[in-house]
Amino acid sequence: MPKHVKIFSDGSARGNPDGPGGYGAILQFTDSRGVLHEKELSEGFEKTTNNRMELLGVIVALECLRVPCLVDVYSDSKYVVSAFNENWIGSWQRNGWKTASKQPVKNRELWERLLKAMEPHTVTYHWVKGHAGHPENERCDALATAAADAARKS
Repeated sequence: MPKHVKIFSDGSARGNPDGPGGYGAILQFTDSRGVLHEKELSEGFEKTTNNRMELLGVIVALECLRVPCLVDVYSDSKYVVSAFNENWIGSWQRNGWKTASKQPVKNRELWERLLKAMEPHTVTYHWVKGHAGHPENERCDALATAAADAARKS
């Protein structure tokens, strides 16, 4: 039976769309003895957007997984969650990576990287309200903003 992993992720950009930004992600796995294993990830970038950081947090967390897993992704980004839960991604692919308004999909390279990272796994996306006291979401926000602030200073 595949491992069940929870991924919590958030992105931040200071001065969106051209300011510094960062992502924060937490991976959680409870082993067969009931022991919780947790890993935190974060990174900052000098010039980015919030949506890029939201995507990158999920991507990097999925890329850490070395065996096929059942994955629940929790994000406050409707951009990320709705792309899968409302099947925007399928429409984009069928339309040659164009939106419903015939515009090129922004961040295509990251969407393609995310799809590749998802391939070996069974992934379910869950939207959580941001800044509403969800402990892991709050921690991811703190990781993302700290990474963004550190990128601004470098």
